[in-house]
Amino acid sequence: MRIPSFVVGLQILFVLYSAMPAKGADVVTLGTLLDEMVNRDQLARFPQPAYTCRQASSHDRTATSPDKKETWFANRDWSQFIRTEEKDGRKEYVMMDADGPGAVVRIWGTWRGPRGKEFSNGTLRVYLDGQPQPVIEGTIADVVDRGALTGPPLSEGVSPLTNYDRRGHNLYLPIPYGKHCKITYSTSAPVDSADHPGEALYYQINYRTYDPGTRVQSFSMAQLKEYHDAIDRTQRLLLEPEAPYDSRSEAFDGKLESGGSRSVSIEGPAAIGALTISLEAEDREQALRSTVLEMSFDGERTVWCPVGDFFGLGYEFEPYKSWYTEVSADGAMTCYWVMPFQKSCRLTLHNLGGKSVNVALGEAKYGDWKWDDRSMHFHTTWRQLTDVKTHTNEGAIAGAFDVNFVTVQGRGVYVGDTLTVFNGHKGWWGEGDEKIYIDGETFPSHFGTGSEDYYGYAWSNPNKFATPFHAQPYGRGANQIDMAVNSRYRLLDAIPFAKSIQFDMELWRHHTTTMNYAPATFFYAISGAAVNVEPDPETAKLPVKRADEDYHVAGAIEGEALKIVEKSGGIMEVQDIPDYHWSRDSQLWWRDADVGDKLTLEFNVEKAGRYKVIANLTKARDYGIVQVSVNGRKSKQAIDRFNTSVAHDAIDLGSFELKKGANRLTVEIVGSNEKAINRHMFGLDYLKLEPVGS
Repeated sequence: MRIPSFVVGLQILFVLYSAMPAKGADVVTLGTLLDEMVNRDQLARFPQPAYTCRQASSHDRTATSPDKKETWFANRDWSQFIRTEEKDGRKEYVMMDADGPGAVVRIWGTWRGPRGKEFSNGTLRVYLDGQPQPVIEGTIADVVDRGALTGPPLSEGVSPLTNYDRRGHNLYLPIPYGKHCKITYSTSAPVDSADHPGEALYYQINYRTYDPGTRVQSFSMAQLKEYHDAIDRTQRLLLEPEAPYDSRSEAFDGKLESGGSRSVSIEGPAAIGALTISLEAEDREQALRSTVLEMSFDGERTVWCPVGDFFGLGYEFEPYKSWYTEVSADGAMTCYWVMPFQKSCRLTLHNLGGKSVNVALGEAKYGDWKWDDRSMHFHTTWRQLTDVKTHTNEGAIAGAFDVNFVTVQGRGVYVGDTLTVFNGHKGWWGEGDEKIYIDGETFPSHFGTGSEDYYGYAWSNPNKFATPFHAQPYGRGANQIDMAVNSRYRLLDAIPFAKSIQFDMELWRHHTTTMNYAPATFFYAISGAAVNVEPDPETAKLPVKRADEDYHVAGAIEGEALKIVEKSGGIMEVQDIPDYHWSRDSQLWWRDADVGDKLTLEFNVEKAGRYKVIANLTKARDYGIVQVSVNGRKSKQAIDRFNTSVAHDAIDLGSFELKKGANRLTVEIVGSNEKAINRHMFGLDYLKLEPVGS
């Protein structure tokens, strides 16, 4: 039978229309992804349409198995690509190559130029659905965070340094694709090799892959104009976090005695949309760690975490704002995690510290929630490795190990974490990479390039920063003996898991020291999930580490702080090597002097009197024999500082009359041990003064 031509035309139109992605709710578009990004409720329901989240990165490809420790912690995490392609006479290095339907939801990068040259600022290209021409093309800096696509906070560099290139560069504008996505990089400088002749590119790309059959409208540059209002709305909402609902509230403020608790219960079905706590305490830092938040939903305890870690502060109070957390200068700490429950919720604050704490403000705002089979309970875990030893004499890689943040058996979505560290060394603490295993993977589908890269910044920078997606409200401990706290909050880059998730982070550093390393994790899970991290009240009540009280000898007069009055020869400097465990990790170092040379130092005394003077002195193979005098009076005897290895010990120089104010200590090189290397070195770690009688 012959079909009329108008019917054939209608059939063709129908086929063409069916092949085009519609803009309804059943199609993933740039617009729907932007809406999802700022829809707090949606995160608390298991995703629909379903997707997996994966990561492409420049991690060292020699790391192939945890059974091969010599390579598992390999650290050449730059300029590693899937392959190299030739196109139009140029090389393109493939960073990501994934089948769809899907969406790129985060691009992070940082770079270092060739030695002696400026960074070439190579070209980033995004190819979608097998098309020969890229849908996005431009210098990597322009595309990721210099406004080629959009502005902050969806496109933003953080932790700014004088050198723009040595920042963490972040793009959170979603790039959906229907069939396929390939991202490449090309540069006029050779890609870095082992001896650093070219540039180094570090990158991480997080992307979703939706279940087959999911309809996705692929990104085009024209959509930046089409969805201009949606992009603008998303930017504004990300910067101004608000509670999704606050029709009702329950208060739990009041005094918490040492060992005491305060609780409040809420009947469901409902969902907490904002939780605010403000603490007043004689020792607020300790209170932030030893005051613990516990929450149970429908009879299942899912939250147990020190308050400071829960709100992304660690235990140093610093105002900041992210999408999920906000800390105000007036002391109020607020989170905007949506926490649904079907029947009931019980919230409890425990004071595990030795002193009372006043909960000046405690309030949970909540509203209605329609419970269904996709609804999930909110979870938070916390654990701390206390005084953990890092590095060994075997080398940095041999001394590295994986720290398990959390392992969950069940069905849910991982949405973020906060890592609080106390760094026991004047050097970078976070060289290690994240390794995230989903649903029983034997090799992690998320394998990173460094702890600071995971948290959105770069190059071990101590600067304070906060965006909706990541924050470092306190970073002084990045390269100093102090605390640092990093948070990453996941929106579109949340990680669903159908059976399990295991989150590990390498503890990898170049120095021998001890440190405290405390991760808190945030995730949603269907009721009944099994979690491997249990409450740890004994650790939460430990005294917190502080920069001014730990890792130095109490009452010491530091050698490196003494005034140099005169020196007849040799070279003076402050030697800073934490591996030797000097007080404050430093000593005053005098080297390459000759026999007969003298060094005179000045130290101050608050009260005149007779004191025993103790000097903590270094010894090693190239140290000399010295005679020490205090205010012109010699010590008991000459001191031989030869030793087969580097060490230090306290030497009693004797008792001396000291005057109020300036006093002098003189060191004379008088010889060297017959076994010593004749460089006549002398190292003063510290002096201690002990009053003698009255």
